[in-house]
Amino acid sequence: MSVTTTVVDKDDQFVSIVQGAIAQRERTQQIAREVVAAGLKNVFLIGCGGSLNDFGSIHYVLESRSTAFPVFHMNSDEFVVRRPGQLGKGSLVLVASHHGTTKETLNAAKVAREAGARVVAFTKDHTTPLALLGDDVLVYESNRTILAPKQVLISQLGYALLEETGVPGDYDGIRRAFEALPAALDRAHDEADKFFPEIAQSLAAGNQTYVLAGGPNYAVGYGMAMCYFLEMQRMRATAFHANEFFHGAFEIIDNDTPVLVWSGEDASSGQIDRLKTFLGRYNANHHIVDSHRFALEGVPAELRGEVTPLLLSTLSKRLAEHLEAITGNPLTRRRYMFTVEY
Repeated sequence: MSVTTTVVDKDDQFVSIVQGAIAQRERTQQIAREVVAAGLKNVFLIGCGGSLNDFGSIHYVLESRSTAFPVFHMNSDEFVVRRPGQLGKGSLVLVASHHGTTKETLNAAKVAREAGARVVAFTKDHTTPLALLGDDVLVYESNRTILAPKQVLISQLGYALLEETGVPGDYDGIRRAFEALPAALDRAHDEADKFFPEIAQSLAAGNQTYVLAGGPNYAVGYGMAMCYFLEMQRMRATAFHANEFFHGAFEIIDNDTPVLVWSGEDASSGQIDRLKTFLGRYNANHHIVDSHRFALEGVPAELRGEVTPLLLSTLSKRLAEHLEAITGNPLTRRRYMFTVEY
């Protein structure tokens, strides 16, 4: 394939922005200590679109490891309409919105506070409307580098909750892994730039892309399809869970169907291995972004699976930037969102 060479700029503030999120670890630890001491009963992860999706990997981690509290992951308006019966004193509600203006999320924060829950807001800075509704506010101060620092903040709080509730784990090692992320993720951009142009050009030429992922990385696949392909590029795409794909969706696959697979290093890897076998046999137009291809220098080898969801999420934005360069359609342009009343 002849690949068009296009220069895609990097955010020269990326490392410092992610470092700024890492530096808030002690604050997340303090929040965890306080809510556990006050009698933590449950955790709700609330947002819309990409912000809802940013909770995906930590939801997987908390749900699979916590024995002290249940965790619920839902759309902001669904939270408001449903008014979960377990919401109340002892609930910790994490709400996210980049601009802090999403009306459904603002309503969700108000409902949570009225119910007596403690609300932690994740938003770009302390001036947003959502920040004013949080009992605690964690910010990342960037309009370009958003996914990595926001998910670092969310993940650090999630791991702090596990640690404070006595769930066994190598938390010192996890902290070292996170401290290595600013430089490791920045290098991953350069590593990805060696093969992302070819993937982007191939996907841009397709009519409908199927995006597949599993385990703590499923949110990466969903976000790639929903946010980057559909919302930002107006390119047809559908996300499927790597295993659920084999319960219906794979019947549409032929030799030429564009398929994008996100592959990490965790207990769900067997699902991706099955995908690779199937696609290798029946499809000649699939692309696999495998976390094993990236050095992640400084991350202990045995803990790579703890941070590869953040790696793949960061890379999904980088792939979207390569798509933008090929299609000429800015990631900031919308047809309806922020443009018309709806």
